[in-house]
Amino acid sequence: MKFVRKMLKNEKGATAIEYGLIAALIAVAAIGAMSNLGSRLSGTFNNVSGNLK
Repeated sequence: MKFVRKMLKNEKGATAIEYGLIAALIAVAAIGAMSNLGSRLSGTFNNVSGNLK
């Protein structure tokens, strides 16, 4: 029973999971932003290439 109480008081695991979730959310947001930026850059370069011909 002492072991169960000790595990319930331990917050290190919960904190690690929270940090992991925050890192995953940041990664998803960064991938979405980079994908959007990449498509815009592609369109810009295609426009420039078309104007150079």
